[in-house]
Amino acid sequence: MTVSAATPVETVHRSDRPLLLAASLSPLGRGRGDPCHRVTPDGALWRTSLLPSGPVTYRLVQQDATSVRCLAWGAGAAAFTATLPDLLGETDVASGFAPLHPKLVEAHRRLPGLRIPRTGRVFEALVPAILEQKVHGIAARASWRRLVTAYGAPAPGPAPVGMRVPPPAEVWRRVPSWEFHRAGVDPKRSRTIVTAAAVADRLELTVTMTAADAARRLQAVPGIGPWTAAETAQRALGDADALSVGDFHLAAVVGWSLLGRPLDDPGMVEYLEPMRPHRHFVVRLLEVSGQAVKPKFGPRTAVTDHRRR
Repeated sequence: MTVSAATPVETVHRSDRPLLLAASLSPLGRGRGDPCHRVTPDGALWRTSLLPSGPVTYRLVQQDATSVRCLAWGAGAAAFTATLPDLLGETDVASGFAPLHPKLVEAHRRLPGLRIPRTGRVFEALVPAILEQKVHGIAARASWRRLVTAYGAPAPGPAPVGMRVPPPAEVWRRVPSWEFHRAGVDPKRSRTIVTAAAVADRLELTVTMTAADAARRLQAVPGIGPWTAAETAQRALGDADALSVGDFHLAAVVGWSLLGRPLDDPGMVEYLEPMRPHRHFVVRLLEVSGQAVKPKFGPRTAVTDHRRR
């Protein structure tokens, strides 16, 4: 099927259970200035992606409690619409999730439509996760915005101004080291991106693997550890159990939110063990319900400018 960039493919996804579009897909965005993810004043969610069949821009609007209207433009539009149920979390069936903690019980009751999305685009989720390794989120998002704006293609269709399609792996492989530096990316992270780009086709195969095998495949790339693999699996694979071990804040947030005291990573893993295979979903429930808490004991972490190094 051939679709012109000006002609949208339209579909309405109707679920048989509640669906919270904005809250479920919010982790896919990388800050307000993300050139691949925008929420417009009318409440529509615009996103771009690069599929094997070509680029796509899509606009999602929640119609009612269980349905979402989608308009998609570009050569990848038809192929994208076939993946829309996965993106909207239809593969995320929280069967067996029966929390005992009062906060989680209440959050789950209030947010029956919260889901874990599955984009199916592994390398697209991996690059921003690498950029976020051990740096302030503000700096990582600025790097993503600058690099995608410079190397991504214009978004097809009537996308909001400034939107771009994520660059393919072969383009990331050719980004000069000085351009990474100008974007505030240190040599370790830029090497990891270039190395991952060289094996991007093998990484995309993780969509067909078990969670454990996918994690091993991702972590076989030098520079990718458990945290980066989990952040990628949460978005690309829709893994509701992928816990971001190694996150600067997460263990403390889980501890303060559920126990009233801080935890370290081993303590968090031990505490959440009974909640497998829903550990990431637990974190999302805390975040979206507003019950994720962490006392502030000092000044905010400074943003490091790697361009000055």
